[in-house]
Amino acid sequence: MIKTSDNILNVHSIESFGTHDGPGIRMVVFLQGCKLRCQYCHNPDTIDTQGGTAYTIEDLVKRALRMKSYFGNNGGVTVSGGEPLLQAKSLIPFFKRLKEEGIHTNIDTNGRLLNHPTTELLDHYADLVMLDIKHMNEAGFQKLAGAKNKETTFNFAKYREASGKKMWLRYVLIPGITNTPELLHQLGTYFKDYKTIEKIELQPYHKLGVHKWEALGWEYELKDARENTQEEIDTAVKILSSYFKEVKAN
Repeated sequence: MIKTSDNILNVHSIESFGTHDGPGIRMVVFLQGCKLRCQYCHNPDTIDTQGGTAYTIEDLVKRALRMKSYFGNNGGVTVSGGEPLLQAKSLIPFFKRLKEEGIHTNIDTNGRLLNHPTTELLDHYADLVMLDIKHMNEAGFQKLAGAKNKETTFNFAKYREASGKKMWLRYVLIPGITNTPELLHQLGTYFKDYKTIEKIELQPYHKLGVHKWEALGWEYELKDARENTQEEIDTAVKILSSYFKEVKAN
């Protein structure tokens, strides 16, 4: 197949048997490029929009079909990143082909884009959206994510809720920064009436990606942050369980 701008995706890497990126066993396609620069990012090498490898959509569909027998009733394909919706225009034909083959589709996104290609993708081809909530207040969001206007993510959540289609939330627990009782109650209060949220997944903070920052020659600004104690994780789960149907700490 001849590669054109409409039938390729710029891919960072592919995980064949992902078990932490949506329901069941999944092929996870990590797309290259992101407009945020989150301090805790464990894949900073996905941020540069100029990196990655060009894959044709049909090549990716063929890879998914070879795995289809492993997906079972719950598995499928997840696109993550980076930020996958930077390539929403090419994701439309990719997800359309996957749907034709009866394969479940999922997007792991920071929700910063809500343009026409994104809404078409959400409305017609994305079975599930996993939405990353970075922080509950603007100052915290700007410091943590390196960008302004946290409300874009919340507007994305409102759009998904209005569609009636399934959504999961994801939230990274960083002691003293995002993992405080006040912020957790704010998170729960904000989303407690959402009908489309099936669960919230908590990601305990870790430093597994620090070496990647160092390899890129970038300063890792959370070097003084510590990992959560089990008690802190358990407390976060308990607080959020009063607001959400299912809370899972990964």
